[in-house]
Amino acid sequence: MKNSALLFAALWLLTACSSNPPMETVDEVDIDRFMGRWYVIAHIPTWPEREAYNAIEHYELDDRGRVQTTFTFRRGGFDGPEREYNPTGIIRSDNGAEWGMQFIWPIKGEFLVIYLDDDYETTIIGRTRRDYVWIMSRNPAMDEQHYKDLKAFIASRGYDPDDLRRVPQRWESSLSPAANVSSQSPTWD
Repeated sequence: MKNSALLFAALWLLTACSSNPPMETVDEVDIDRFMGRWYVIAHIPTWPEREAYNAIEHYELDDRGRVQTTFTFRRGGFDGPEREYNPTGIIRSDNGAEWGMQFIWPIKGEFLVIYLDDDYETTIIGRTRRDYVWIMSRNPAMDEQHYKDLKAFIASRGYDPDDLRRVPQRWESSLSPAANVSSQSPTWD
């Protein structure tokens, strides 16, 4: 697993430099509300997660103000081997929307909260380079129109939405909160 973490970190490092325009973040993230479980609904994946099923990010704020992250997924199918990565998020901005995600010291990949609904039910994490993006939800299912609206949002931020991979999510009701599918569409300028 250590080699996988090194490879994951190397991918972030290789793509850290960019000549793209800055990525606009949300105005503010209430870090305490942001903590918890997020299902990865779709992504432009890094190499290790390109065959992810049941991908989940879980964030927990530690007593030093760092975000302890557990990223889990099944590789290649719902019954594939489970993978787990444990990077640490370092909050870099006063508004809580810019983080460095550290897989191995001292490398910190860029992690920008570029969309977050008022209810903290849906978020999009992006990067200035527009190489990776993650659409995440508190629920493993998402209304199709809401998903299309989020794809349009990432396109408006300079991503190619055709590069998005929908992450298969399938959970027994005892393993996942009831899917409270929202039909709310995002709003942005």
